[in-house]
Amino acid sequence: MIDKLKEIKKRYLDVERSLSKPETVSNMKLYASLNKEYKDLGKIVYEYNNYLLVLVGIKEAKEIISSEKDEEFRGIAKGELETLQQKQKKIEKKLKTLLIPKDPSDEKNVIFEIRAGAGGDEAAIFAGDLLRMYQLYSEKNKWSFNVLNYNEGSSGGYKEIICSVEGKDVYGKLKFEAGTHRVQRVPETETQGRVHTSAATIAVLPEAEEVELKINPSEIRKDTYRASGAGGQHVNKTESAVRLTHVPSGVVVECQDGRSQHANYDKALKVLRSRLYDIELQKQEKEIAGKRKVMIGSGDRSDKIRTYNYPQGRVTDHRINHTVYNLPEVTSGDLFSFTENLRIAENAERMKVGGDG
Repeated sequence: MIDKLKEIKKRYLDVERSLSKPETVSNMKLYASLNKEYKDLGKIVYEYNNYLLVLVGIKEAKEIISSEKDEEFRGIAKGELETLQQKQKKIEKKLKTLLIPKDPSDEKNVIFEIRAGAGGDEAAIFAGDLLRMYQLYSEKNKWSFNVLNYNEGSSGGYKEIICSVEGKDVYGKLKFEAGTHRVQRVPETETQGRVHTSAATIAVLPEAEEVELKINPSEIRKDTYRASGAGGQHVNKTESAVRLTHVPSGVVVECQDGRSQHANYDKALKVLRSRLYDIELQKQEKEIAGKRKVMIGSGDRSDKIRTYNYPQGRVTDHRINHTVYNLPEVTSGDLFSFTENLRIAENAERMKVGGDG
């Protein structure tokens, strides 16, 4: 670990020097990239410097204990040594966490898709409840949450709804939400008062930049049609809705939420790019051999990840066996205990994977 920390400190000082060079300052893209790296490395270097000071203190305290004749002075040194050794363990734990390789996609914006699963009308209503939960969670994180396309349920809610979420560390927090969410409650349509189980699936796609994924325009078929649902007469009178088909992969994306065909085309292209990028990421993950896959954030859409039990006011995340009994707060966007515990579990998995190699 010390060797790795020495390398990081050397790189930190190199970046610091580069940032003051005129050629770096005049290149905005390079400057922004190096400045970000400098800040990221700075967090590690700060802890490393503290760690070195603690090690010096431990060495001095041990020397006093072994050479000092005065019992009172030795007693003070023993107390100091105990405090410093506890501090050493804390900083070591922090440094190990900081040294875990980050998922490069964590800082990306996302395309967020909710689809009603088993359960008919109640599943569509549940999909609508999940949408509200994530809108409120986004507000708490100061993210921008925009609906791109939707298909309403016959009794409320949504059969499918696609959104874009933009802000700080969006994918890093929302990636844990991918998978099947299950609800257990008495539906409004139920006359006998029986508890039903319904489900909705969530897909979280890191938003792909144009530079990361080039799409040949000749491979995209564009169709326009009249938007349906909410939006007023203007939307329904013009063919503003857009359907894009990526011919080689067969991926189809629709967007009707924008006021103009041009706006819908741009939004649909963003979703298409993210879907194709996600397909490539899935392929890469399957190709990684010899390492145990980090499962916590993998978001396999067939996995049942969380259950919302209304009669008991309980929410359980099945991946980490984390249960809370504050369902109204969770459905009002308080997902922080889940995000934090899932991040801790993912970090533990990453440390294991790193240790296997």
